[in-house]
Amino acid sequence: MDSIDELIKMGKKQLEDGQYDDALNLFQKAILLNRNDPDLWNLKGIALRSLGRYNEAIECFNKSLEIDPRDKNAS
Repeated sequence: MDSIDELIKMGKKQLEDGQYDDALNLFQKAILLNRNDPDLWNLKGIALRSLGRYNEAIECFNKSLEIDPRDKNAS
C-alpha cells in the first residue's frame, strides 16, 4: 500500500499534468488513510474544481476549513 506522502506526491504530479481524474483518485485514497488532514481535503477540492464538479469541490473546501479554520498564509 502506498504511503500518504507518496499518494500526495503522485496526486500533485497528476494535477500538474492535467490528469484530474487520476489525481482525484489518489487524493481519495490518501483521505481514507487520514480523514482529518485539511490539506488532503483541499487537494481533493482542487481536483474536483478542475473537473468542473464545483459543488463537490466546495464541500471539500468547507471540510478542510471545518478541520482547520485558520488561514495558514496569514501573517
